[in-house]
Amino acid sequence: MSSSQPISPADSGGPAQRPTAAPMGYGGPDARAGRTATSAPPSAAHGFATPPRGGVSGGRPAPRTLLRRVGAPVGLLAAVTGAFGYVGSVDPNHPGHYPVCPFLYLTGWYCPACGGLRSAYAVVHGDFGGALRDNALAVVGYGTAAVLWALWLSREVRGRPAALRVPRAVWWGLGAVVLVFSVVRNLSFGAFLAP
Repeated sequence: MSSSQPISPADSGGPAQRPTAAPMGYGGPDARAGRTATSAPPSAAHGFATPPRGGVSGGRPAPRTLLRRVGAPVGLLAAVTGAFGYVGSVDPNHPGHYPVCPFLYLTGWYCPACGGLRSAYAVVHGDFGGALRDNALAVVGYGTAAVLWALWLSREVRGRPAALRVPRAVWWGLGAVVLVFSVVRNLSFGAFLAP
């Protein structure tokens, strides 16, 4: 009998002993040489702990700190505040400070964003009536964006990921509102929506 064959119960008087296989996914040097591995991976055999996937146990990523969670909402707030601050300090009601709307220049019609800078200027200076006269849709957009931002920040502070799932019908409805607003503000009876 050769030494590489397992000992049968009849030969030893006890149960058959088989070589132990390596854990799944570990080939090691024995597997490359065509031999069956008989021990754990080298890191465990030499007393080194194998780091778990993802940096923490269970393969989950490490939880983000509060500062990292609120970084994006606060960064966006800083950018929007800077943009509104610039528009509030450089009056768009005086020509020469901002480029002319290309759609208005080429067609003579107001686009949905025409008057948006003037409405932002009015919002910064607290003239909400003037903001609505310049671009009512933009004012609704500013308010909606502020509410969505507040919800995003509150979810991040509580450690819940911000998940905004908007149904396709809402996008189509929003597009229809913008289209109707654009057409009506260019007609004689909708002149009150023109900037």
